[in-house]
Amino acid sequence: MKKRWLLVGGVVVVAAGVGAAMVGGVLPGMGAGAAGTAAKGKDEAKKEVALEFTPAEVAQPQRQRMPAQLEFSGPLVAPSTAIVRAKTGGTLLVLNVAEGSRVVAGQVLGRIDLAEQTSRLAERSASIESARASLAQAERTHASNERLAQQQFISPIALENSRAALDTARATLQAAQAAADTTRIGLRDGTVVAPIAGIVAKRHVLPGEKVAVEQQVLTLVDLARLELAGAVATHEVGRLAPAMPVQVQVEGLDQAVTGRIARIAPAAEPGTRSIGVTIELANPKEVLRAGQYAVAKVELVDTTERLTLPAAAVGSTSGQNHVWLIENGQLARRAVTLGRRDDRAARVEVLEGLQPDSQVLAARFDNLREGAKATVVASRAPAVASAAASTPLLK
Repeated sequence: MKKRWLLVGGVVVVAAGVGAAMVGGVLPGMGAGAAGTAAKGKDEAKKEVALEFTPAEVAQPQRQRMPAQLEFSGPLVAPSTAIVRAKTGGTLLVLNVAEGSRVVAGQVLGRIDLAEQTSRLAERSASIESARASLAQAERTHASNERLAQQQFISPIALENSRAALDTARATLQAAQAAADTTRIGLRDGTVVAPIAGIVAKRHVLPGEKVAVEQQVLTLVDLARLELAGAVATHEVGRLAPAMPVQVQVEGLDQAVTGRIARIAPAAEPGTRSIGVTIELANPKEVLRAGQYAVAKVELVDTTERLTLPAAAVGSTSGQNHVWLIENGQLARRAVTLGRRDDRAARVEVLEGLQPDSQVLAARFDNLREGAKATVVASRAPAVASAAASTPLLK
């Protein structure tokens, strides 16, 4: 019985030894070559896999011209605007037009009551007759004094006083005549006449109201030609010149209209760093209206070939622009200095940091690491493509 237990114990010890040998990776009878093969498999599992990018994801800097576009905005104004004023005071009897009415130059627009001017003219006429009678009396008196002076019946001083009285009477008559002429002009200006052809933009008074001299009665606007009054920064105005074509997008219109630069102000506006620029727009069909807001776009031709990249290839971190390159089979991050930007073509100018033959990632990817292996392939293998698809793109 004792031998039987000893036999069972020996079997258990042998089994434990074999298990320990298996856990150590080497069994009795297993050679060193089998152990080396297992270690090599682990090293290959740890080997880094190169990132693969398609040609569509890689861009090479290109030299091309980048025409700039300068924008500025402002309201449309009608330079041919006339304010019709009352040339005489009185009650406005008739106003023949309303807002929106079309008028022609010389058309009678209204009439002012001239009763007051008529009575004033009668008064001035009476003053003329009185001054004329005084002048006649002064002439007779002076002629008599001249005869008396020749006979030395009056002194020279008395003769000079007579001559002064004559001059005063003559001046009084001239003043009365001038006042009467002014009143006659007032009578003639009692009719309100259109100075230009256009459209009535506003009526400032209504029939029955009393108007004073030079009071506003109507505002007339000629819409055949409009202007856009905008402002351009002082560092950009030097690129503009009169007669340059301009595309103007007016609010409410689907298509832009073509205008031209009419005037550029000689000095900046006080307190600002901008200079006024006026755009002239032909409006023969009167589609546009004064007061509409518009945006002007001026195309500035570029005569220089510039090194450019797609705008999506450039990232920014803490205010520093950078791109990712593929150099010698590895990813490299490079800081770049940008110049002009063309939003329509989605390209930017690179001033520093790149060579013309650089391979740049055309999009921004997450989890890129400098020094990681990378290559450009014609197309991704299915497994690699699925792995790349799991990496999200940066917005």
